Amino acid sequence: MVREDQEIGAIAAKVRPASAAGRIYFYQGEWSYMTYLCNPLNIEYKYQIVEFMGKRGAFREAADPTLIIFHGAYYLFPSMTAGFLTSTDLTAWTFHPLEGVPVYDYAPDVRVIGDYLYFSASDKSKNCSFYRTKDPVNGDFEEIPGSFPFWDPNLFQDEDGRLYFYWGCSNVTPIYGVELNPGDMQPLSDPIALIHGNSGELGYERKGENHIEDGTAPYIEGAWMDKHNGTYYLQYASPGTEHNIYSDAVYISDKPLGPFRLADNNPFSYKPGGFMPGAGHGSTQADHYGNLWHISTMRISMNHLFERRIGLWPAGFDSDGDLFCNQRFGDWPYRLEQRRMDPWSKPEWMLLSYNKPAAASSSEPGYEPSRAADENVQTWWRAGSSQPGEWLELDLKQECSVHAVQINFADDRLQVDLPAEAVLQKNRYIVRKQFFTRWLLEGSLDGVEYFVMEDKTEAATDLPHDLIVREEGITARFIRCTVMELPFGQQACISGLRVFGKGTGELPEQTSGVVTVLENKLDLHVRWDGSTATGYNVLWGYAADKLYHSHMVFGCKDVMIGALIADQPVYVRVDAFNETGITEGWIHRAV
Repeated sequence: MVREDQEIGAIAAKVRPASAAGRIYFYQGEWSYMTYLCNPLNIEYKYQIVEFMGKRGAFREAADPTLIIFHGAYYLFPSMTAGFLTSTDLTAWTFHPLEGVPVYDYAPDVRVIGDYLYFSASDKSKNCSFYRTKDPVNGDFEEIPGSFPFWDPNLFQDEDGRLYFYWGCSNVTPIYGVELNPGDMQPLSDPIALIHGNSGELGYERKGENHIEDGTAPYIEGAWMDKHNGTYYLQYASPGTEHNIYSDAVYISDKPLGPFRLADNNPFSYKPGGFMPGAGHGSTQADHYGNLWHISTMRISMNHLFERRIGLWPAGFDSDGDLFCNQRFGDWPYRLEQRRMDPWSKPEWMLLSYNKPAAASSSEPGYEPSRAADENVQTWWRAGSSQPGEWLELDLKQECSVHAVQINFADDRLQVDLPAEAVLQKNRYIVRKQFFTRWLLEGSLDGVEYFVMEDKTEAATDLPHDLIVREEGITARFIRCTVMELPFGQQACISGLRVFGKGTGELPEQTSGVVTVLENKLDLHVRWDGSTATGYNVLWGYAADKLYHSHMVFGCKDVMIGALIADQPVYVRVDAFNETGITEGWIHRAV
């Protein structure tokens, strides 16, 4: 039982960090607190100014994240951030600038070895060094000179103290591995080829949007090693970060340098649909309570190929040792409790904003207000001016219990000058200046009288994917966001004013008329009869009780699953959801 305490203030100060805003609760004899998270992670995404195809532009990026625990705190190191973030609860993050290491090198890898935090990053043009520190927040990094170039590095220390290193990022060469001398970080042998691309047998490795091949071989990259119950899990990303089907898969072995075989459940991290797709190139980390989490890269790729964000999802190992990740509602709010959790828990609140009528103070042609309610991060409303006070409003069409709002700001063709003191490094400059994203969120019952839901008009933060939670619920029909300040003084652009809560009415009808057609050994076409559902989650897996993969769709009644493994059994279920809840479908043997 969970019970509330009337005198919560003193208890909250003891059990909840000052930076956290979660609710205090009493569970199994202990006080704890809960927070909510909605992907992409609610952090500051740094701008970089780049030279690309003869043009200069600016966009936000964070990708290739490494998540670890060091000195009792969570440490998050993403690419192109010029820093790292720390947290006590995986929800509230504090940014720290990073000095003394190559912050312009992609895919930073961080591991704890003994008393040290070890850092390395990618550069194919020279020998890459390793760096270590006992205090990344306040201390300095010691450089350990390297002896060979690498890209997408990953260190792994086995239980016996031996140290291994994995790397690779190419559509020609494989993922490599080697044992290192812990004393000087030098290889103890020649590199060993571990994972090669195999897109002829692994559908998920085919490069192109929705696996419609674009004529190029897949990139095999982003290695990450874990060990569970004596088995080594070598994870890797494919086929390309700019596609909705960017994923993480895994090979397994009883030895750290193989030989490896493909695990049965693949790709274990795969999010091709929803508001923001992509779930490749990341890391896997257990929290303080034994919950496993997978953190990876999500895709926007509109202003630049590498316009990316970070997502965090519940993961785990099942009783057969299959590594899985729950991304069924992978960009909806979910509860994060400071205790052991069920990785397959369903969302508490449903999406209320899809395709709802939208209005705005002004807009440009092709960037109408409705673009902010279509559950597509690659479209957005763009205000007609850059003046403070431009607003966007949704009409939920009835009074609803609103529990969360995620405001997703977009950048659109930003042309900015380099600061006077700036120097491009590797054709880019990471902007370290503190920007502010400021707005006012209001609700209304009638569209005439409004009340404040959240006032960030004087916020000292720059959060382009901010999440506002009202766990007790607020009754509203109209939701309005008035934009007051944005980085670079740009025009307001919102790709998703996403509202979650509890609607009224009946659950959607169970899907019927489900038909599966194996188009070839890698593509399965699934179609079903339409209904009044808001959307559908198409689930599949290699066993009836392992429907670990999912593809969320809106406005259609068919999906082409292009992530099959040749000759592997496939079971399918099509779930329907609306503003009231979820209705599970029947399981079908498809292959």
